[in-house]
Amino acid sequence: MSVVSTAAPVPLPAYYRILTGGIDAYGDGRDLAPLLADDLDFEGPIAGRVTGAARFLQGVKGFIANVGTIDLIQEVHGPDGSAVLYDAQLPRGGVRFAEFFTFADGKIQRLHLHYDPADYLAKGGA
Repeated sequence: MSVVSTAAPVPLPAYYRILTGGIDAYGDGRDLAPLLADDLDFEGPIAGRVTGAARFLQGVKGFIANVGTIDLIQEVHGPDGSAVLYDAQLPRGGVRFAEFFTFADGKIQRLHLHYDPADYLAKGGA
């Protein structure tokens, strides 16, 4: 993965390192959990809108199990949020993702994810 810049808020470098670290390293998500607010507000095309870090930790496993690399395209950071655009390499090709983060107390409070779900599933996402 192209590393997010030094301007990125503290949770982001670890977040992306975990996403590309493989499912064996992910385990039960104990390294990701401290980066997330307990009442994380997540929204994505397949999962819809869910609340709670525990639900996100379970749901992100399919992505982690199938992603090879993440190629950073663009990132923008502000005092309370970030936007990151990247291509994720899945078993049958790349898929473009945009993630919008809101931070509170040094943790990811809100994550809004955009991608084409049909393309994601066709390329081996789960």
